Amino acid sequence: MIKRFLVTLSIALFIIFGCGENKQNPENQTNKSESGDNKGDLENFAESMKNLSESFNEGKKVNPVDFRDLKSLLPEQIGTLKRTNASGEKSSAMGINISKADADYREEQGNKRIDIEITDLGSVTGLSAFAAYGWYMTEIDKETDDGYEKTFTYKGNKGYEKYNNKYQNGDISVLVAKRFVVEINGDNVSMDEMKAALDMIDIGKLEGMKDFGIEK
Repeated sequence: MIKRFLVTLSIALFIIFGCGENKQNPENQTNKSESGDNKGDLENFAESMKNLSESFNEGKKVNPVDFRDLKSLLPEQIGTLKRTNASGEKSSAMGINISKADADYREEQGNKRIDIEITDLGSVTGLSAFAAYGWYMTEIDKETDDGYEKTFTYKGNKGYEKYNNKYQNGDISVLVAKRFVVEINGDNVSMDEMKAALDMIDIGKLEGMKDFGIEK
């Protein structure tokens, strides 16, 4: 999930900031094609990403919370589902630093599954983070015969939920304090069971970490 976020964010920012520049300066495309300096382009893009992440944080450098602290927020059990695996990591790419912790929950007998992931967006808080979580910038309320998707507010934080009634699977995402993302994915469970999992995470404690690692 964390690698997918970095890829999504990179593509979104490249489209927003990179393509616009090329359209305004068509000569740049010709010069780059003639030079064939792909390595230089990648280095320039990485530097641009680093500068953008700093500008979106008002020039402040943000170090992510230790993934072990995020991991401590993951519950041991959700109803009848026991935690079968828990892990964490810190990733850095193109000047972007992110940490995350996740856990899997399964029934001993049965096919119910819930996964929880908590991510500290670290140096990509603010507008750049919203580019990767498009639902934050809009209001969604959609329903079909198979299920629904909508945005909502959870303890003062913007969230998004999607559920398929036919296959009994769904997702919940909540952006906490505009820095942390709590994501819950479930199979063969009800939305109520996934929301119960969300309620077991100490959102208040997570909000209390919002200023951690900020270097002025």
